[in-house]
Amino acid sequence: MATTVQTVVVGSDDADMRLDRWFKRHYPALTHGRLEKLLRTGQVRLNGKRAQGSDRVAAGDSVRVPPLPTADAPARAPRARPALDERAVRELRDLVIYRDAEMLAIDKPAGLAVQGGTGTSKHLDAMLPALQFDAEEPPRLVHRLDRDTAGVLLLARTRKAAARLTSLFRTRDMRKIYWAVVVGKPKPDQGDIRLALAKRIGRAGEGEERMVVDEKDGEPARTLYRLLDAASNKVSLLELEPLTGRTHQLRVHCAALGTPILGDGKYGGKAAFLADTVGTQRLHLLARELQVPRSGGGSIAIRAELPPHMRETMEFFALSATE
Repeated sequence: MATTVQTVVVGSDDADMRLDRWFKRHYPALTHGRLEKLLRTGQVRLNGKRAQGSDRVAAGDSVRVPPLPTADAPARAPRARPALDERAVRELRDLVIYRDAEMLAIDKPAGLAVQGGTGTSKHLDAMLPALQFDAEEPPRLVHRLDRDTAGVLLLARTRKAAARLTSLFRTRDMRKIYWAVVVGKPKPDQGDIRLALAKRIGRAGEGEERMVVDEKDGEPARTLYRLLDAASNKVSLLELEPLTGRTHQLRVHCAALGTPILGDGKYGGKAAFLADTVGTQRLHLLARELQVPRSGGGSIAIRAELPPHMRETMEFFALSATE
């Protein structure tokens, strides 16, 4: 039996994973019942605080792992990253829109997955060494964007920076601004959406995992929205500011508002598509800006440009933004 307490730092491969699933991945012999007891008695801690199995871990988080029997020792070796050719390295580096000693940001294109999964062979996490530049180690993921969402994605260049930036996302001190082209026009022109969200999984063979509005059992979710421009009542450009960070929050909230994001068939159904517009099959959601507090004081605003499909749609409808 191991006799020492370990402090394990969460890697980028495990970002946004439930704590109980993190243990299942790294300590497969540890039973669920035993883990629950360790959590109940405070022997397992996340960033120094008591935790629950449902808590989410982020890259750079520290997990206190108490002494475990030898059979419970980690059985999973780090996965090797595939080698990148020069062209892939160059293309990835061309996406960088900000870099300093602590962090860097890329303008992630729509369609690029941040992390791997079933059926995903190409993803940013596997390509992080290409963004190491002059740092001692590859950068670390500190948050995620959906595969089909374009825009600002922030990476930490050191372990210390990863812990700080992850904390800023968790405490909502990192201001996030999104733009979305939506079908219809919201009423009123600006507002505060407060609808709790819960995850639902369809029965076997009857659908994928999705988020739904559930005021009884869901987790609180809040989004501020503001109309930037509209083409009659057909389409609108909205500025969205999520004050919480639930999965697919903006997509569900926009659909619940009666203005689904253009191209978002998952949450908007047929109402999310327009027959007369080129490119409406793609999700029209952009992580437009991150306002990042600096470690030495002040903050910096990092902005992404409109992806081609959103620019084309906005030009078609003569939509513009006055920020």
